[in-house]
Amino acid sequence: MEAGSNGEEPTSWDELYSINLMPSELFLKFRKEIEGFRVGVNLEFYNAPVNEYQAKIILKPLSPNRPWKFIYEPIHQDVRILSKKIPVTKFLNLQVGIGHNFQLHATGWKWKLTTCLGGDGVSRIRNKTSLGLCPGVDFRFGWRADYVLPEITGQVP
Repeated sequence: MEAGSNGEEPTSWDELYSINLMPSELFLKFRKEIEGFRVGVNLEFYNAPVNEYQAKIILKPLSPNRPWKFIYEPIHQDVRILSKKIPVTKFLNLQVGIGHNFQLHATGWKWKLTTCLGGDGVSRIRNKTSLGLCPGVDFRFGWRADYVLPEITGQVP
């Protein structure tokens, strides 16, 4: 690369972009199938943006369609019934539900738009990988790659 007309030092390509790959979540999931339902206990550990721990009890039907799931979070005293993720586009999903928080004595509708291509105004790729440790026990880890691409300016002659 060449020095600019204003006397700046040449910039290498390595200085123009940044990629930060980091683990963002670890889940330990215990599952048991009982009379047409799957009952699960999730132990969830989050690394980003802050270190956090959550425990969840989940109940959902075993049908291939799985139109809903029930979630209870004992630490936050939160109960939710959520729809399955509804594809809106190839990379965008919608999930709706209703929930109640026993600490706040509040009930309300919940909705969430999710994508694997970013969040929180940051250029980001997110992915999750699951490993079956034994029947009924899964280990899932998620990672994210935050990236900053170079800003290219100029003109067309």
